[in-house]
Amino acid sequence: MKKKILIIEDDTKNRMLEKDLLEVAGFEVLEATHGSEGIALAQKERPDAIVMDLRLPDLRGDEVVRELRCHAETREIPVIYVTASVVGDLLVGDGAMPNTTLITKPIDTRTFATQITQFIPGGLHG
Repeated sequence: MKKKILIIEDDTKNRMLEKDLLEVAGFEVLEATHGSEGIALAQKERPDAIVMDLRLPDLRGDEVVRELRCHAETREIPVIYVTASVVGDLLVGDGAMPNTTLITKPIDTRTFATQITQFIPGGLHG
């Protein structure tokens, strides 16, 4: 069974690039363009990880994560911020937001899927 990744990204080009890289690596990919949409999709689908931009049209990425951490079904889902924002370092540093990490933009297309895999319990096929 394929591992499921939810991408929450409002920029179409970034979302499509991330989706393509993850699908080629063998992931099933779900997509959301707004934080609220991503929260609902995460609660319904329970992905193995969430790849998320920090700046979204309706909510900030940290607001999305705080909401997800309030619910048992989404509390433990690893979240990987993919952002060019220096604020991202503050959100994941010193345990500021549990079970989160950061990948800076521009992403390295050669290693992106591998980077995501290392944050998923059991890896790609576990």
